[in-house]
Amino acid sequence: MDEVKYPVLTEKSIRLLERNQYTFNVDSQLNKTKMKIWIEHFFDVKVIAMNSYRLPEKGGKGGSMIGHPIRCKRMIITLKPGDSIPLFSEQ
Repeated sequence: MDEVKYPVLTEKSIRLLERNQYTFNVDSQLNKTKMKIWIEHFFDVKVIAMNSYRLPEKGGKGGSMIGHPIRCKRMIITLKPGDSIPLFSEQ
């Protein structure tokens, strides 16, 4: 699925992993229903809640660039206790 760009690894998202919540950057056109179906099908887990928000726009530096670059949406997915998504390969 091209709409899911990559998992987010920030201090906050790593703290959320302890509460069984995973964070992904996705295409700005993707809605929660499609994302839930994709996550449940691809990772074989049960999603119990989803939160999403758009990242703030960055201002342009002027010159020939007019407007703002297209930003992505961030989704925080809460899974059923006991389920997990393998984000890191264990070595």
